[in-house]
Amino acid sequence: MKSATKKFVPVVTAVCLVGVVVLAFCLAGCPPKPQPTPPGPVPGAPTPAKPAPSGEPVKIGAIFSVTGPASPLGDPEKKTVELLVDQINENGGVLGRPLEVIVKDDKSEPTETVLATKDLIEGEEVVAVIGPSRTPTTMAIKDYCQEQEVPLVSCAAGKLITDPVVSYVFAVPQTNALAVQACFDYLDREGIDKVGFIYVANSYGEDGYNNAKAIAAEQGVELVAVETFGGEDTDMTAQLTKIKAANPEAIICWGTNPGPAIVCKNAQTLGIEVPILQSHGVANMKFIELAGDAANGIQLPAGRLIVYDQIAADDPQKEVLDKFAADYKAKYGNPPNTFAGHAYDALWITVKALEQAGEADRAKLRDAIEKTEGFVGTAGIFNYSPEDHNGLTADAFAWVEIVDGAWKLTE
Repeated sequence: MKSATKKFVPVVTAVCLVGVVVLAFCLAGCPPKPQPTPPGPVPGAPTPAKPAPSGEPVKIGAIFSVTGPASPLGDPEKKTVELLVDQINENGGVLGRPLEVIVKDDKSEPTETVLATKDLIEGEEVVAVIGPSRTPTTMAIKDYCQEQEVPLVSCAAGKLITDPVVSYVFAVPQTNALAVQACFDYLDREGIDKVGFIYVANSYGEDGYNNAKAIAAEQGVELVAVETFGGEDTDMTAQLTKIKAANPEAIICWGTNPGPAIVCKNAQTLGIEVPILQSHGVANMKFIELAGDAANGIQLPAGRLIVYDQIAADDPQKEVLDKFAADYKAKYGNPPNTFAGHAYDALWITVKALEQAGEADRAKLRDAIEKTEGFVGTAGIFNYSPEDHNGLTADAFAWVEIVDGAWKLTE
């Protein structure tokens, strides 16, 4: 028995050693899947001091609707950029150089957007452009940025901005296609199959309607009435009267302020009681201010930023949203809205890509933006690719309702 035991022990030991070696090789050959990464230092973690930036600044252009009808979008975007530039330069700048973001106000007009873009690209020689705030203003410069081979990271949500993909154009908001699908998912949950649709007569509204028409056909939902309104219109009673006569079980409105708020007030006056769904284009307090108590009960898909204090502690965006909200509120006295978040995502994605590129070169920057993977932003977790220049999926949305004049997470 003793001799058998002596022979057995070395054999077992050898087998174990072989197993360990094989396991080590397997682990070495299977690199871990990339994890989502926040844009800056992890909150609470010690940050090593970086030398102050020096040399010529790295110049990025930004075009926002700071004034005009879309100012509820552009003003917080401008404020966000100013906040982030200070933070980035206090933490060493970009590529060891100061970051300079040159902000232009397009006054919510496509013509002004074109003029601003040409000045930024040809005059200031910026390495990239972030913005504009709206789909119509983005579409006015999309081809020009592509021709000039200057990366454009739009803060607008029209699906047509990034579909089909062109090499130098990216976007950070969740697309209209994703938002419309979220609305139709709600209809499906509620058993609703007859819907009225009203939208602003511009490229944002038309994109929303085209997506709705396609999804309605796929899901067997009937659009019983379709109406439009102008961006400057102040009364939609006539359109809503027609929609009401068609007896829809719900109404979807697609636009940005002030039109959607007027739709809600007119619907309240007409005694329309069916659910009214809005696009993520109204995910800011200005909509609630404009609509008053007619905003209560309105539901929509939105990024988690407007309900950052209601999302779960283990949500992968939680730390980023909490820190950005705290920093923005400390500087400006109120929490950031969805559109402030778009500027946050656009600027941080560009800055991180510059660091990856290793120099302020437009072509190398474009390549680096396209390789963005696992970036934790305010709109979601971004994964760009040559086939996808939006980088978000349906899980970037939360479903929210306005209750007593405030946003409430309903999921």
